[in-house]
This record gives sequence, structure tokens and C-alpha cells, in this order.
Amino acid sequence: MAAIEVFSRVEHKYMINNETYIKLREQLKEYMYEDGFSAEGGFYTICNIYYDTDTDELIRKSIEKPVYKEKLRLRSYGRAEHDTKVFLEIKKKYKGVVNKRRTVLKLDEAYEFASTYEQPAYEDYMNRQVMNELEYFMKHYKTVPKLFLAYDRAALFCKDNPELRITFDKNIRTRRENLRLDSDDTGEYLLDNDKWLMEIKVVNSYPLWLINILNENGLFRTSFSKYGTEYTNYIKKKMKKQEDILC
Repeated sequence: MAAIEVFSRVEHKYMINNETYIKLREQLKEYMYEDGFSAEGGFYTICNIYYDTDTDELIRKSIEKPVYKEKLRLRSYGRAEHDTKVFLEIKKKYKGVVNKRRTVLKLDEAYEFASTYEQPAYEDYMNRQVMNELEYFMKHYKTVPKLFLAYDRAALFCKDNPELRITFDKNIRTRRENLRLDSDDTGEYLLDNDKWLMEIKVVNSYPLWLINILNENGLFRTSFSKYGTEYTNYIKKKMKKQEDILC
């Protein structure tokens, strides 16, 4: 997977079921191709650790749907080892436009950086400017690891427009303990088994053929945040436990 480190785009989300997923994969073949990790209907696993303040300031602000919001996460593709290349990234969203700024690090370097807020010795694979931004962000918010979140993804790229990409995420799972990327990817499932989260990622407007496919399948954009949904569920369960104790 290419290590694109700084980019801006619009991301639109759609919730679909198994039947629609199968139909879409067939319809999109004419216009899109599978990335190397999704060949012949395959998937790859993405693992993330989300960082926040002690009081969950970032995610609490995010679910209020402000004009501007930001997140910090550490990401690996599959289970990582201590010297695996991973991504530490800031994801910002302003008026619907997503901006990602990330750098490659080895897992041990990322763990140390995220815990001490002190940059590791510079290596050629790192993005120095993004490292500076990450350091400022972590020191400003005093971030700590909060959530492990993983999912299985299939990704498609447009044949005629490299800036158009569609992803399908399934088996979204989370946990609030063992927050490491060099461990297993198990967790509590966030959606029903027949649900998929489809995301259309594009810099400009949709091509006409994509609009027609979405209309044919009766698909409309939805607002859905993996981290935000987990946090909302987590707070509801926490409040329920407190109510049970009081009763």
C-alpha cells in the first residue's frame, strides 16, 4: 500500500447489507479495480489505536458534529511486530473535507513517541514536518491510548480517476483493554453481521456512472463514526451499570 502521507478529500459513508454489497461489487467491476490486498473478493485487516485526553475531549467534541474536529490514531495493516512500519496520523475534518497528516514509524518508535511525546531519532522513512505536528498535538492534549478498533476491508480504485476510491468495511470490532497493535485483533462487534460500512473517498464530484449505481440501489449518505459509535455505546453501558448499582 502506498504511503501517502498528506492529503485532503471528501469521505461519504453508506450503510449497506450483504445483498447490496454483492450486487455493488459486480456493478463496480466495469469502472473500478481491486487493490492488491482485495483481489478476488479478499480482505485485509486494519488495526487502530485511538488516542484522546483523559476526559475523552476529542471524541466528545466530535460526536457533537462541530464544523472542525480532529482525531489521533496509530494504524497498522494486520498484526504488527516491534519493527513493523505503522502510521501515526492526525485526521482533521473541516466543513466536510478530510485532511490526513501521517508519518511512517516502526511500532516501537510509535509507542515511545505516543507515550513520551518525544520524537525518535529521525530516519529517512519519517515525515519530519508531520512529526512536529504530532508532537505539538500530543503535548497540547496530553493524549493517552483509549480504544483499539479493527475491521476487515476491501478496497476498490477507479480505473479512470486515481482520486476516487471505494472501501467496504466489515466485522468492525473494538476493545478498551490490551491497547496494542502487536496483539490479537479481537473485540466486541459494533454492527450486525449483515452490515457493511461503504465509504466513497473522492477529491472532486462523483462521476455520473457512480451516481446512477447509487440511485439504482437506493443508497443515501449516512453519518457514522466508528469511534463515535463505540464511545456512545460505551457511555450508555456505563450509565446502565451505575443505574443498576443504585437500584
